[in-house]
Amino acid sequence: MELSNDFEIDRPIDETFRILNDLEFIAPCMPGAQLQEIEGAEYRGLVKIKVGPITANYNGKAEFVSQDPVAHVSTLRAQGRDARQGNANALITASMESITDERTKITIHTDLSLTGKIASFGRGAIEDVSKKILGQFADNLQAKIEAEGTPAGDAAAAADAASLAAASSAAASSAAAGAASPTTNGHGGVRLPRKQGHCRSSRRCCAHHSQDQLRCPRAGRHPRRER
Repeated sequence: MELSNDFEIDRPIDETFRILNDLEFIAPCMPGAQLQEIEGAEYRGLVKIKVGPITANYNGKAEFVSQDPVAHVSTLRAQGRDARQGNANALITASMESITDERTKITIHTDLSLTGKIASFGRGAIEDVSKKILGQFADNLQAKIEAEGTPAGDAAAAADAASLAAASSAAASSAAAGAASPTTNGHGGVRLPRKQGHCRSSRRCCAHHSQDQLRCPRAGRHPRRER
């Protein structure tokens, strides 16, 4: 079964795309939906739908199949199961179109597959329920945006700032590590500058002692070379 609905919100198209691709932000706006868990790219939760006298509580998951910020089109695959009422599977495509610089039209195309008792209802009944739910969602979303703003944009800016800060920190740490690294002797040991009082007959011995020592502890046991 294919369903098509549309609604409008007072936001520019790029901002609208970010909003609709933030499922954690928009989930509370969907009547009957409850987001419970996010694992990687997979969103898990419950959706409650009433068609006629039958109420289904679908326990399921959803994930984006594609997201195109240039064409402003996103596709989401959702799967749900109710032990008593059957299964629901949907491929949902949201296409966005600018009406004005500050207003966007969103068209939702749903390829829906149902099993169980709800599937026995005709297309007209299911289409009416779908239209009602989407209308409530649009009203709730607009109210949420007006009350809370659009955190998706703020989050993106914060992520960019965090990435820049992390890169700067990593570069500074790398530079500091390079400046502090001791000079090696080519064999894994540390080359120490020769100081007065160090053993002259065994550089390998002195390489294992701190530069702060004035004399090598083994210096007295090395014979002097005859000149």
